[in-house]
Amino acid sequence: MSFEKEYLRIVIERFLSMKELGDKTISQLSEEDIHWAFNEESNSIAIIVKHVSGNMVSRWSDFLISDGEKPDRNREQEFIDDISSIAGLIEIWDKGWDIFIGTLKNLTEQDLMKKVYIRGEGHFVIEAIERQVAHYAYHVGQIVYIGKQLKNQNWKSLSIPKGKSAEYLQQMQQKHGQLNNE
Repeated sequence: MSFEKEYLRIVIERFLSMKELGDKTISQLSEEDIHWAFNEESNSIAIIVKHVSGNMVSRWSDFLISDGEKPDRNREQEFIDDISSIAGLIEIWDKGWDIFIGTLKNLTEQDLMKKVYIRGEGHFVIEAIERQVAHYAYHVGQIVYIGKQLKNQNWKSLSIPKGKSAEYLQQMQQKHGQLNNE
């Protein structure tokens, strides 16, 4: 397997893992929770979801043939909290991810060194992907952080629960056939 093909496989896996963190957070929230913001300058989860999805739809639709900042994108509208339900939030969230992951899955090894444009600035495809790694991880982290704050003691851990690191390590080693004395 080539480096390029392996890179695409790994990056798709990482983005799907990132989406899963968002999915698992959203599944723990109420209608009220998705609209909560710390203050006037803070974004609610609803706003973050609209922004991430808007970015994905703009950047990754017609990815190799048009600028990533589409003329019909209204970025300012993404920062207005007008989502009426969790079902609507999930629909917007999934739309962006479906377009993004679908585009990544259709890229070829040869595409990674092609030039694409975002706001007129040229990037190699691999640069555009890496740019989004940082952007989407940043926002998914915000979603998880807000969700964790809101749910407090009712939060269901998305990874290794506090105080369970040794137990988790042992389970993983057993799962993968590794023992401490090997």
